[in-house]
Amino acid sequence: MSKQFSMNNVDVKEFIKALDLCKGNVMLITSENDHFNLKSKLSQLAGIINLIEGGRLVDAKIYCENADDESMLFRMNLFGPQDQA
Repeated sequence: MSKQFSMNNVDVKEFIKALDLCKGNVMLITSENDHFNLKSKLSQLAGIINLIEGGRLVDAKIYCENADDESMLFRMNLFGPQDQA
């Protein structure tokens, strides 16, 4: 089972694009322990609106059901968006 990792200072536009490429459910977990399934566009809006500060995503934990999704989002968190060509 995949583990949680923190997302900090993420480009929201690129993060949404990456979520669209994910195969499994991706949960955003807030510091208040709210859970948002980011595969749902409505949950993306609700979850990200709660976390936007100055156009950047702050202080969130991400849980991925799919290990490949976790790897992609973790790399994006470390190195920024990569070309998906």
